[in-house]
Amino acid sequence: MTTPAPRPARRATTVADVARAAGVSRQTVSNTLNAPHRVHPDTLARVAAAIDRLGYRPDQSARSLRTGERRTLGYLAPVDDPHDPNPLMAGFLEALVDAAGAEGHHVLLLRPATGERHVRAAIDAVVAARQVDGLVLADVLPDDARAAHAARLGIPFAAFGRTGPELPPYWVDIDNAAATADAARHLAERGHRRVAFVGAPAPLPWLAARREGFHREAARLGLTLVPPPADGDLRALLRSAGRPTALAADNDLAALDIYEAARTEGLHIGRDLAVTGFHDTPLARHLRPPLTSLRLPLRPIATALVTRLLAQVRGEGAPAEGLELRAELVVRPSSSEGLRPL
Repeated sequence: MTTPAPRPARRATTVADVARAAGVSRQTVSNTLNAPHRVHPDTLARVAAAIDRLGYRPDQSARSLRTGERRTLGYLAPVDDPHDPNPLMAGFLEALVDAAGAEGHHVLLLRPATGERHVRAAIDAVVAARQVDGLVLADVLPDDARAAHAARLGIPFAAFGRTGPELPPYWVDIDNAAATADAARHLAERGHRRVAFVGAPAPLPWLAARREGFHREAARLGLTLVPPPADGDLRALLRSAGRPTALAADNDLAALDIYEAARTEGLHIGRDLAVTGFHDTPLARHLRPPLTSLRLPLRPIATALVTRLLAQVRGEGAPAEGLELRAELVVRPSSSEGLRPL
């Protein structure tokens, strides 16, 4: 029995094949892939159809050698607990991968050990190995050592959080004060006149801005601000004679503490006490009653970060200032009813 001869390996489709199929030059195919704004829309559609029909896949490694771009962005992920993950930052990572992918880039996840020395070493390593075109940083503080080190090395970076004035403003952040001001107006519109703001005492700038925004807007509206107990005893706050009828929390987990304290004191959330949260994590939708919360625009944040990062990679000028985006107040039954007589 004669063994059939092996079939010859199928030749990979080349740029020249696409050019012939579309009736254009190889340069036009290259422009379609790398600079589509230079190509007439009709020609762009014809080349794209040929690429799809022939199954052409660009050789990214060759392109990287030619242009110096790796088509990869490094993301220095914040430290997290896998048994109790931060749902907000998990959502941000998903949005970042999508935003980078829309620009033809991948995301390389970096998780250095805790400590400034380890973080610097991780940045040094990816820069030396030319693994990424730039870095995305999250949970950034004005004196952030990661941003300062990236700037010293000259690697492009974009920050989720405000950087200090000594660095170019390649940052995107939430207008935290405006967000909690929205919550204060929402509660006032439903008749509440005694309100309180509850949150962690941590001196993080975004938490301080949330507290300040709520307090400032409440004062402007003539509301009475009831100070929470210094020891954080929410039950004592809710059983006091002049207790607030509405509480705003600086995150959804703090709102959960309010729910538990209210139920212990026999108060019904949404009827006897209005509550708002911040972040609009999945927890907000599953509480009973569902929690009014401020939703961060994670996809617009990620898109803006990728846009600002790639502008640096392409040698475009620095923006005049950082970018603030508004959070969305998602109203649910925890605060949707008007104030009832006590």
